[in-house]
Amino acid sequence: MALTNNNIFSIMKFYVLILFGVLLFSCNNESKVEKEIEKIPMNVEIIRFDKKFADATPADLPKLKAEYPAFFPKQYSDSIWVEKLTDTLQKQLEDEVLKTFPKDEALEEVLVPLFQHVKYYFPKFRTTVVVTTTSDVDYRNKVILADSILVIGLDNYLGSGHRFYEGIDKYITKEMKPSQLGPDVAETYARQYIKLPSEASFLGQILYFGKELYLKDLWLPNISDAEKIGYTEEEFKWAEENEEYMWRYFVENELLYSTDPKLGARFINPAPFSKFYLEIDNESPGMLGRYLGWKIVRAYMENNKTTVQQLMVIDADELFKNSKYKPKK
Repeated sequence: MALTNNNIFSIMKFYVLILFGVLLFSCNNESKVEKEIEKIPMNVEIIRFDKKFADATPADLPKLKAEYPAFFPKQYSDSIWVEKLTDTLQKQLEDEVLKTFPKDEALEEVLVPLFQHVKYYFPKFRTTVVVTTTSDVDYRNKVILADSILVIGLDNYLGSGHRFYEGIDKYITKEMKPSQLGPDVAETYARQYIKLPSEASFLGQILYFGKELYLKDLWLPNISDAEKIGYTEEEFKWAEENEEYMWRYFVENELLYSTDPKLGARFINPAPFSKFYLEIDNESPGMLGRYLGWKIVRAYMENNKTTVQQLMVIDADELFKNSKYKPKK
């Protein structure tokens, strides 16, 4: 039977309705989950140590040390802290932090929903006391989780173009903005749940970070994919447009099961660009291995019935084989 225009239109209409139904069902499910998450009671205790230090005088030092001993290492004499309390640059840093984060509400708007999402997917999660501080712009340790305390160096989130960040590489400062605080905190907690790779293969490493980014999908539903991985929108677009070519490069060069330690610096660690040793290098963002690991983990969760807890411990080889991953063309 020959297909007429009416037949073709009817078939197309049928498939469009099916697709619409699937999308509607998926959206309804997501909306239901989000409503359940919103009901989870969550109190976040925030201690603004940055404010307390900024308001203190040398006479207040003994009381401050007694109240927050962890922030005053014993190997440093009181003269060091007295000098810092009166240091002009420190005062400027404190003023800038206060301008960006004047009230706790800005932090609560990020941390409360984040912790609710963590609690939903990991019911044994217990909230920690959040302590904010200044860190002399220690961007390598922006967020630290130690026992029951989460320490956030707010001076690392003043804005990518802030004058205090002059001299720091742009691939680092692009993540030093208020909107990156949530993804950084999520990353810190994600690493508490993900099993470390049992082997040093490139595949094992990129899937570890893929799991981390997948948790950000669940925990930060209102954050863009670009911010989850620490890309600009342009960098994320580049990764999407070149996904097939990157994957082909990794496969053809037999990198997936390689244990070459240099692959971390080339494709996993934060860097101004990835190193294919091709002309495209300068156009590419860093961490493209993490990006592909994320895509593989997403494919695995779409094609397998499994829990998030099971995902955290599954071995890389099994995950990859059952992901049915196909690069976006």
